[in-house]
Amino acid sequence: MRKIHYLTMSLLAITIAGTLFYVLLSPITTQAVLNVKCDPATNIVDKRQGEAFTVKVAFKNTGDTTGTWKVNVSFESESNWSWQGTPQALTLKPDKTASITWTGSVSENASVGSTARLIVYFDDKFVAQNWWIHVLPGAELKIVSSEVD
Repeated sequence: MRKIHYLTMSLLAITIAGTLFYVLLSPITTQAVLNVKCDPATNIVDKRQGEAFTVKVAFKNTGDTTGTWKVNVSFESESNWSWQGTPQALTLKPDKTASITWTGSVSENASVGSTARLIVYFDDKFVAQNWWIHVLPGAELKIVSSEVD
């Protein structure tokens, strides 16, 4: 009886390990893990070198008095490109909101495949936002025909 229990447990463990091994190393799963698709729904925006973008940030005065702030945005990257907006003055009464818009473009020398994160600056501090620009290749090659003699 003990041998049958040991044998059953061993077969179960081998089956589970084999299934996990197959799922984790199958081409479909490997491709899904390695090919991160950039999608605006996940706060990643695909842009090409030199392509324009717009940033809109909503601010709210959560204090008790009217306040004035110098606000700005930038996209910062660990690669070779970044972008900074023009600082703007923002005055808000208590509990009021306002949106400010900046326009810019991805650097012409931005590395293809690189990403940069949106950073908002105000009150001598910065707040990293969950928005990214992902740089796509500008040129794409497609085979239109081939021939063998």
